[in-house]
Amino acid sequence: MRINEMIDESFRGNIYIVQNGRVLYERESGFADLPNEIPNTLETKFASASAGKVFVAAGILQLIERKRIKYEDTLGKLLDIPLNNIDKDVTVRQLLNHTSGVPDYFDESIMDEYEELWTDYPNYKIRHNSDLLPLFIDKPMMYPKGERFQYNNSGYVLLAMIIEKVTGMYFDQYLKENIFDLCGMKSTGYYELDKLPSQCASNYIYCADTNDYRTNIYSVDAKGTGAGGAFIAVKDIVSFWINLLEGKLISKELVSDMLRKQSGDGADAEEGYYGYGMWIIDHPNGRDFAYFQGSDPGVSFISEYNPNNGVISVLVSNYGDNVWGEMRKIREVLY
Repeated sequence: MRINEMIDESFRGNIYIVQNGRVLYERESGFADLPNEIPNTLETKFASASAGKVFVAAGILQLIERKRIKYEDTLGKLLDIPLNNIDKDVTVRQLLNHTSGVPDYFDESIMDEYEELWTDYPNYKIRHNSDLLPLFIDKPMMYPKGERFQYNNSGYVLLAMIIEKVTGMYFDQYLKENIFDLCGMKSTGYYELDKLPSQCASNYIYCADTNDYRTNIYSVDAKGTGAGGAFIAVKDIVSFWINLLEGKLISKELVSDMLRKQSGDGADAEEGYYGYGMWIIDHPNGRDFAYFQGSDPGVSFISEYNPNNGVISVLVSNYGDNVWGEMRKIREVLY
């Protein structure tokens, strides 16, 4: 069965799949601007939620390779902010692989909806990493550092703050100059929701009570942080993968570290292991698959690399459609 016969006809967003430079499948559907019926195109810029963690991880690994920081450097050494109850000996490695135990401002094990964060703290205040500190800096550690894996948004905010402290640049400017520009990712960046550039898709949340849609502008950070929030175009993500895998961003040795199991227990087939900024799917008879993903109200994203056949897949929806279900279908056909 071909891919186009398996993809849900109601899926809204972009799907782009390549293998060794050849486009295997391309689809653009749904509206970037729903009221005005402006369609999504191959050039549309989409919000990608937590997928941006992969860029932060790559930026940190660059600084490690350049000997600006080390894996075992600690929060207490690298940041000059009051850490309060946060263990100052949490390491860069533990932040990268989600074993730090630092308090997570959005603990997905106990919170269902990201927009719950803004009930008492307006989302329009979030335009820098430091703007998120009030949401977690006074909370206790979730568990002793290094004890176990638990996905953690605050950890990547702190990693972005480390980039800023070490380089003297805002993290998004560092990523632009050291990753996006090098990869030719001209459509990728961290944009403020009230200053979006051209060709950005709005994100839509279905309202069951009125049977219509609202945008997510009051549901997510006004500008992305280390935890996520980059806008991307699907071809840019393919460029990122290619340049990363070819060793043009970091050494191939560090790429291998990034795409190798660093934490997790394998209890979940898809989210059982984590590398650095990447989820790892165990492949008992071959090389493991690696992917990065994101989910926010009205946002869903996944991009996966299969090293066994060179397939790179990118799926994104500005309606929060089920990119994971569609990715499973793609694996059935192409893997």
